Amino acid sequence: MNPDAVAQYLQHNPKFFEDYADLMAQIFVPHPHGGRAISLPERQMLTLREKVRSLEHTLADLVETGHSNDSLSDKMHRLTLALLAAAPVSSARVIETLDYHLREDFAIPHMMLRVWGIRGGMDGPAQAGEIGEALRQLVVVPNERSKLPYCGPIHAVTANGTPVGEELAGWFGEAAPHLKSLALMAVRGNGSGGGLLALASEDEHRFYAGMGTLYLERLAESLSAALTQLFAAG
Repeated sequence: MNPDAVAQYLQHNPKFFEDYADLMAQIFVPHPHGGRAISLPERQMLTLREKVRSLEHTLADLVETGHSNDSLSDKMHRLTLALLAAAPVSSARVIETLDYHLREDFAIPHMMLRVWGIRGGMDGPAQAGEIGEALRQLVVVPNERSKLPYCGPIHAVTANGTPVGEELAGWFGEAAPHLKSLALMAVRGNGSGGGLLALASEDEHRFYAGMGTLYLERLAESLSAALTQLFAAG
């Protein structure tokens, strides 16, 4: 017999150690962490303790994640209410409110917004700057729009196969060489209007490929709702 056959036999015959109970006290195995030999029951207790410890760590991680999600949800709720309150005042107030909450509540150091198809220009900060056609395609073309939100390195962003990372980096001026990660979201407008919201950080792990994007999507939706009156119809 080989070890696999012995293991399979014991799995299929759980009454073996009931019939040979004394045998359990006579068999000794190496301690999992070295040193003396221990009996099978003692080894089983050690295994169970390690499993319990692992489950405790998993539970602690889940609780911590739950608290983190609750905190994020509260922050997003405050931001949404603030954006909707600022919307009737002016687009400038919306952008100022967005920038404040991103910095103070979410510790996001860099934010830029670019929009097009708006009525009569955009007041306040110069956020309605030039935007390349390839970047517009990320919002306008359905299969490109499905790529958003994008999270990852700035230089890796493409639009319809065209690299647009350099243009995006240019939005952030002197800070661009120091930025290591980016979150890019679509702002939904009316008719042909729309926009892109870019968040950037010097921390390469702040926005990374594969991260959850639920709150980024909610952020983009809230901003779109706050700016809905800004876009021209049709």
